[in-house]
Amino acid sequence: MLQTTIEVDGQVIGPGQPTFIVAEISANHLHSLERCLEIIEAAKEAGADAVKTQTYTADTLTIDCSEPPFQINDGAWGGKCLHELYKEAFTPWEWHFEMQRKANELGLIFFSTPFDGTAVDYLMEMNVPAYKVASFECIDIGFLKKVGATGKPVILSTGMATMAEIEEAVHTLISAGCQELALLKCTSAYPASPSEMDLRTIPHLASTFSVPVGLSDHTLTTAVPIASVAMGANIIEKHFTLSRDDKGPDAFFSLEPNEFAEMVKAVRTVEQALGGVRYGPTERERDSIIFRRSLFVVEDVAAGEVFTTENVRSIRPGMGLHPRYLPHIIGRKASKAIHRGTPVAWELIGG
Repeated sequence: MLQTTIEVDGQVIGPGQPTFIVAEISANHLHSLERCLEIIEAAKEAGADAVKTQTYTADTLTIDCSEPPFQINDGAWGGKCLHELYKEAFTPWEWHFEMQRKANELGLIFFSTPFDGTAVDYLMEMNVPAYKVASFECIDIGFLKKVGATGKPVILSTGMATMAEIEEAVHTLISAGCQELALLKCTSAYPASPSEMDLRTIPHLASTFSVPVGLSDHTLTTAVPIASVAMGANIIEKHFTLSRDDKGPDAFFSLEPNEFAEMVKAVRTVEQALGGVRYGPTERERDSIIFRRSLFVVEDVAAGEVFTTENVRSIRPGMGLHPRYLPHIIGRKASKAIHRGTPVAWELIGG
């Protein structure tokens, strides 16, 4: 049976917990281990909770073939074949242990997205605390069984997936042994437009599957992930680069360190602002209650004089009777002379 929270390397993720913010390194290392480690350091400084890589090779994802089905025709990667793109973008597996060491040294959680069974086994040897499943692998039933059988927490992206496909993926993972699962709303476009994000899907996913939910975001803004937290996102995954000017395969839809830091800061502010359901004054509001309206005598009134809308009004501050009593007071007489600026009290009203 699935849980409403999951735990990744000691961090509890789910409703009521701090948003789990993941910096996706992806291809932004530009095949430099030194740069890769700099990205991890920058992610820590920017406020990430975790860094994530992707574990594949071009040959585990596709075949080296230039026939039309393997050609990318449009977008930022247009003109390349799939094998060429993945060969440019992959992270050398031998780097993983050094990346993990650096992340753990900095207090960051390190995990990865495997793309085939050999990658799952490799990451199992590394004892990564969780597996991420990419949207494109959401329909690979055999692969999902392999991931689920690890018994590790799984974070599953749902880009392009129909509800039936998500249900099948969830059932497959559970049947294979997965007990801790989170789902990410994702739009698998690069970059994605805010108009395509449909963030209202986030609470629907949460209520449908009773698991933590989040957002894997490929928009060019920080507004979308920030807004997702208000919609109930427990996880935010965002691609991270030192500089978009470096022109890596994923750089054009990645955040730079200062942008990522601003996003994290805004997310933490939103978390505080969401609070809980409450009515009545907060502790700090109690000092403001005195400045509410109440009934005051606003003109000098002689003993026995009739109260009217001219000499009694509802004004600030709140030291007189509640404004609801104004209709009961108008037409009655003053029990004694009253100076202008006196808060109305029952003893001032005759009869």
